[in-house]
Amino acid sequence: MTNIVPLKKEQLANIKVASKRTLAHAENQHLLPIQAREFNQACTSYPIIIVKDPESDRFRTVVMLGLEGGENLYYEEEKWNAIYVPQSISMVPFALGLDPEKEKTLTACIDLDSPWVGEDKDMELFDAEGNETELTKGVRESLGRLYEDEVTTEKFIAELEENGLLMELELQINLANGENKKLVGLHGIDEQKLQELPDEKIVDFHKRGLFIPIHAMLASSGQINRLAQLRNLSASEVKVSGLRFARPEASE
Repeated sequence: MTNIVPLKKEQLANIKVASKRTLAHAENQHLLPIQAREFNQACTSYPIIIVKDPESDRFRTVVMLGLEGGENLYYEEEKWNAIYVPQSISMVPFALGLDPEKEKTLTACIDLDSPWVGEDKDMELFDAEGNETELTKGVRESLGRLYEDEVTTEKFIAELEENGLLMELELQINLANGENKKLVGLHGIDEQKLQELPDEKIVDFHKRGLFIPIHAMLASSGQINRLAQLRNLSASEVKVSGLRFARPEASE
């Protein structure tokens, strides 16, 4: 459960945040949102894919953390097994939320039900005079950048759609016990169509920096091998003998 409220001193005058926080809240998440600005760092640790939100029917970019729902192979014994942590989870217990005093306006918020929040913690949100501490100011700035990154990523995905560069994928999983599984509903970048872009479009993409996240996303596909390695090093009895992304029709 969450209890998201705006970062306003009237309600949070005595609320503090723990300086030592773990990433336990992501322990059972096999997909995490990732923004285009993060691709260059994220691609060295995670496969980056595109999925469609069933509720909004909109595409979003995510990193894969596991091979099935509820499996996070990067979190073990309160440690994160990658140098880069996606900003979507590093901001917890803070998040963007709707401002109840301003219609359709996002504002910086905090989850009062988070175990890292309470009057007995050690980092103040507001000082004795009711002014924002450096912590709160930094959170506002970081959440502002996160919002800008989300808008930029939505535009990036729209460019891929408009230029026919998205293709459906499935992750084919071969298990050591002889069982085969598939993860479906995934999307990636169609490299063939990317190579067939007209010269003027290539120049346009280059000038606007779109090839940077595109190439990072393509390079990240090799990180499925890391997923296999992490699964095989985990306590799971079901080991992986092979993984590969493929078009759905290629597996028929």
